[in-house]
Amino acid sequence: VQLQASGGGLVQAGGSLRLSCVVSGTIFSANHMGWYRQAPGNQRELVARVTVSGSINYADSVKGRFTISRDNARNTVYLQMNSLKPEDTAIYYCNAKQHALFGNGDYWGQGTLVTVSS
Repeated sequence: VQLQASGGGLVQAGGSLRLSCVVSGTIFSANHMGWYRQAPGNQRELVARVTVSGSINYADSVKGRFTISRDNARNTVYLQMNSLKPEDTAIYYCNAKQHALFGNGDYWGQGTLVTVSS
C-alpha cells in the first residue's frame, strides 16, 4: 500500500494550500482517510478525518479554515487549508485506516512539509 502526499510548501500567513494524497494498493473506498500533522517537538495530531460513509471531523484548531474531501474515483483525499497561521507549520501526513469490515490495515504516507511564515 502506498500513500503519496503532495502540495506542501511555504506560504505567508493568511494564505492557502491544498494537499493531496493518492492511495494505491488498497481499496480506497474501504478506508477511512485522515490528515495528521506533527510540528517539531510535538506529538502527531489529527487534523481532519473523513470516514468511508463521508462523516467528517476536524481538530478544533482548524475548524472553519480547513476542509477535507475524498474522491473515491481518483483514490485521492484532499485537505484545503485556508487562512493559514504560523502555528499550522508542520509535516502533514496522510493516513488510511481500513474499515473493520475489510481488515485492520493502517497505512501512512511519507509526509509533506507546510511552512507558514508570519
